Amino acid sequence: MAADSPLRNRTVVVTGAARGLGAAQAHALARRGARLALIGHEGTALQAVAAALPAPALAVEADITDEEALGRAADTVRERLGPPSAVVANAGIAEGGPFATADMASWRRVVDVNLVGSALTARTFLADLLRTEGYFLQVASLASIGAAPMMSAYCASKAGVEAFAHSLRAEVAHHGVAVGIAYLNWTDTDMIRDADRYVVLRELRANMPPPARRVHPVEAVAERLARAVERRRTAVYVPAWLRLAQVTRAALPPLVLRRCRRALPRLEAEEPFRPTGPLGAGGRADSGAAH
Repeated sequence: MAADSPLRNRTVVVTGAARGLGAAQAHALARRGARLALIGHEGTALQAVAAALPAPALAVEADITDEEALGRAADTVRERLGPPSAVVANAGIAEGGPFATADMASWRRVVDVNLVGSALTARTFLADLLRTEGYFLQVASLASIGAAPMMSAYCASKAGVEAFAHSLRAEVAHHGVAVGIAYLNWTDTDMIRDADRYVVLRELRANMPPPARRVHPVEAVAERLARAVERRRTAVYVPAWLRLAQVTRAALPPLVLRRCRRALPRLEAEEPFRPTGPLGAGGRADSGAAH
């Protein structure tokens, strides 16, 4: 453990920590001596992650879109670990496919988890962060900067969380609370591996410029995010070149449009586009919990 980390003996909340990036973040933060509270609706998986950490951690089952359940989870965190000094809004789901044939209940669920769930997470723990002059990290995406076809709900939700985090930062900065945004490219999680099973999603990624199509190891991404929490970063880009996308973001929609006009007709001729349903084990678990 990092004896000199500012997170040592501080309570840190991570949502969506049952697997993937959330679980990897839990490990990276625990190595820094943080007291971890893991929140999500997969209780057994959360407990398994907590048990594997190098220090005792608290696993609390709650759906982040359920305000009352999230409030009860927060009460448990305060009682067992004390008020959080940092909260990482990591929970997220995705689905792919053409908007014209999307199941709108599933489409809304993506927005509800990714955007509304993140806002409820911030709202639930905001009093604690004001008390501790803490830090809120919103996990966003390259999709916050440049939207892609076949992922309309995900892109809309990630653009929304970026705007939400900017707004929240301006509201609470004078109280000593810092708000950061993590802009991530493709990360090696079961969500991305599942997306690659669908030809159109795999081919759309393959048509991106070489640096943009690379998939990054989840442990390396989690380590970058843990450092961002330690340093209360306003923004963290993984990989670092994504910062350039911010500067050129106005040019991204025309570029995406031009590439898709060439690629989509060919792909649609090869195989009709169909909705993917929830991607990855986390998305499927959420679908079961939501119904």
